[in-house]
Amino acid sequence: MCRSIKVLRRPEAPATQEEVEAAALQFVRKVSGYRLPSRKNEEAFNAAVNEISVSAQRLLESLTVPARSV
Repeated sequence: MCRSIKVLRRPEAPATQEEVEAAALQFVRKVSGYRLPSRKNEEAFNAAVNEISVSAQRLLESLTVPARSV
């Protein structure tokens, strides 16, 4: 669905807050159909980006990454 969203679960380097927010923004843009919302929809759009960022960060922090065998 959102091909431009990168995989953020990486064992070598955790995702930055900026990467999580960028992924959330791409997701909301795709779902809403807006690249930039109108002023009337801006508050709802930004709230969705924030909520998804928080949820994504919580998910990433909760996942366990298996140790690599050497």
